Amino acid sequence: MASALKTTLTELPESRVRVEAEVPPQELEKRMTQTARQLGKDLKMPGFRQGKVPTPVVIKRVGREAVLDETVRSALGRWYLDAIDDAGIKPVGDPDLNLGDLPPEGEPLTFTIEIGVRPVAELGTFEGVEVARREPAADEEAVQGEIDALREKLARLESVSRPAQTGDFVVMDYLGKVDDVAFEGGEGRDQLLELGSGRLIPGFEEGLTGATAGEDRDVDVTFPDEYPAEHLAGKAARFAVTVKDVQEKIVPELDDAFAVDAAGFDTMDDLREDIVNRLRSADEQKVEAEFREAVLDAVVAEAKVDVPDALVDARAQELWERMTHTLSHQGIDKDTYLRISGKTEEEILEEAKPDAAQALRREAVIAAVVAAKDIQPSDGDVLDALQASAEREGVAPEKLRDQLEKNGRIDEVKDDIAQRQAVDLLAESAVAIASTEAPEA
Repeated sequence: MASALKTTLTELPESRVRVEAEVPPQELEKRMTQTARQLGKDLKMPGFRQGKVPTPVVIKRVGREAVLDETVRSALGRWYLDAIDDAGIKPVGDPDLNLGDLPPEGEPLTFTIEIGVRPVAELGTFEGVEVARREPAADEEAVQGEIDALREKLARLESVSRPAQTGDFVVMDYLGKVDDVAFEGGEGRDQLLELGSGRLIPGFEEGLTGATAGEDRDVDVTFPDEYPAEHLAGKAARFAVTVKDVQEKIVPELDDAFAVDAAGFDTMDDLREDIVNRLRSADEQKVEAEFREAVLDAVVAEAKVDVPDALVDARAQELWERMTHTLSHQGIDKDTYLRISGKTEEEILEEAKPDAAQALRREAVIAAVVAAKDIQPSDGDVLDALQASAEREGVAPEKLRDQLEKNGRIDEVKDDIAQRQAVDLLAESAVAIASTEAPEA
């Protein structure tokens, strides 16, 4: 979908550009009509039913300048994206946007954008680079970890008459008090607790070590200063605990019967072989990802890319905002993360700068490879890339492609495909050198 805007691009120092954008009068009038129609829904005027006031009447009643101001407020975000798209730039960081005066009728609206853009790379050697590639492996510790996890799933609890020890489970009732007054959330019945699990506040589980079934025991603890419930933080408490049962966890023996019960294999050798194969297969994907990244970094090392400090700062900020957005979906806000990490936002941004700078170099090199090899994804490439999304949405890939074209987003898809194909080209032409280095845990 062609943009209604007209743009002029001026390159500035330090990988920045100025985009001068002009919104034509026809686009302004169309948007103002939409705004007036929306305003008219709530407008009451004699002689018209509510919501049926003609747009020219709405504009006259409300005032052209007020309608235009509301139009600009609602449409500027879309116009900004259209201007960036029309100018063909890849922005980095936040823009400096300056809006011109609201124009009289028949005149265009103008605004300017100054923003950092992806740096330009001058390629060195980019085909046939030599890069170490390790062989996929199934680490014995990881294999044993999988087996131990299966044992845990098949473990059972059996009551014992001896005193409780670390690793045992106790079934208990408890009532906690601070200054001899019960507090909210401090009471539980028939609670199952593994001693040594660290689930409860420090000192509680230790206070039950040695207890036997039927025993009443007082456990004295102090809530941590950083305890989430502020009215309890740092305070001493006493829990009256009744131990109703002590249970020992029994894990199955590692024999052929376990292999059958755990995963349906006839023997332990068969089970172990399956685990090894699965872990090795997963590691093959990791090896491939590591190799592709190493190849790209080798090509980056051969290229000349000027990455200004301001651009690195902007990308570090983007990475930080992206991470906090992801954490927010997990119920962790920025302040909580900073408290857990023990770092300030400034320290985190400083630590992110090396990754931010390398990310910008990689993007610049990939763009240069796309241009150097004239990589242009075919329609078949686009349909293949859309296949998974189309299946999720229950439409044909062709229909999804047409929707993206109508919404002006198909170029984004093609750019992503071209970038992947550029890295494919680099990896396929690279020379792999055997490496015995073990993967990082």
